[in-house]
Amino acid sequence: MAKTAVSKNVSSKSKTNGKEAKRSPKTSQRNGSEEFAVVELAIAEYKKRLKSQLESIKKTDNKLLREMLFQMVLGRRFEEKSAEVYRMGKIGGFCHLYIGQEAIAVGSMMALEPTDMVITSYRDHVQAMVKGMTPESVMAELYGKIGGCVKGKGGSMHMFSRELEFFGGHGIVGGQIGVGTGMAYAAKYKNSGQVVLCFFGEAAVNQGIFHESLNMAQLWKLPIVYICENNQYGMGTSQDRAMSTRNIAKKADAFEMANEFVDGMDVMAVRDASLRSIGRARNESMPTLLEVRAYRYMGHSMSDPGNYRTREEIAKYQERDPIVLFKDSLEQAGVLNAKDFDQIEKDAAEAVERAVKFADESPLPPESELLTDVFA
Repeated sequence: MAKTAVSKNVSSKSKTNGKEAKRSPKTSQRNGSEEFAVVELAIAEYKKRLKSQLESIKKTDNKLLREMLFQMVLGRRFEEKSAEVYRMGKIGGFCHLYIGQEAIAVGSMMALEPTDMVITSYRDHVQAMVKGMTPESVMAELYGKIGGCVKGKGGSMHMFSRELEFFGGHGIVGGQIGVGTGMAYAAKYKNSGQVVLCFFGEAAVNQGIFHESLNMAQLWKLPIVYICENNQYGMGTSQDRAMSTRNIAKKADAFEMANEFVDGMDVMAVRDASLRSIGRARNESMPTLLEVRAYRYMGHSMSDPGNYRTREEIAKYQERDPIVLFKDSLEQAGVLNAKDFDQIEKDAAEAVERAVKFADESPLPPESELLTDVFA
């Protein structure tokens, strides 16, 4: 696993200096004990970096910090409830949960302006809510109900809101990377001042569209931030078995594009890197590739039992749970106390229950909706 220290700022023409992205230790394949040794290294490095994280917290508005924590807790509780109602048969089709990755969406998207654009993959429920969709509209979409954000026609993988500048939810691995690049080209062409965040998983970097898009974005100087949400497993395949290098951020060096490796379990590290990258896109019209390393606690989708990894492996990564880490840091910084966190948990739970009630009561789409918004 890569070192987890937050990468230093880099100019639009520079590349990472290699220090942040060194592989320590570097192995092509690891057994369980070696994997745990790397996780323990990550925990040790996080503890060393705690001082800088607290400094970042001190520079951030307390109200925003509390909202960031609330959004992370809301995302976690929403996804847990989604799993519950899926097992009850209220949600059909594919359902990919975001549990363990909340710091990525919150840390990056809450650094945006409301008019900035976001596009992502099929693991999109939490991003949709952070961008401004109500939990009710997201849950109803999961149910396939008319009250959903796209009237129940998209389902889990296709959240969408033109009004909120949220352009999906895409089911084809890597398919959104080309679309996001086109969105950035349009923003530059129209001189709209918008920045694009384009999320994708680590398995998508093996698609040709990833390399084509990064080449175009750097060549044409487009205002886009590519965020690789590296949760370390492409479906059931470990990254070690699918890639000749674990250092995804350095792939941008081939295009002379700015890039950073970021600890995706630390929301402030994600925010700091995102602010640098978004500033580069907005002020210099230059792209960035961020590799944000986290860990997916659940299977690839609700149909995946996750037999390719052990309970011990998952439990080891949960020692660095992003919500717990952020809560503890905020308490240490005096931003909130245990009672405040209990209230955040209560508010999030109530919001999720309202969403489920709304989805349960929302009717199915009428037959008249079958061909609405369909163009041929």
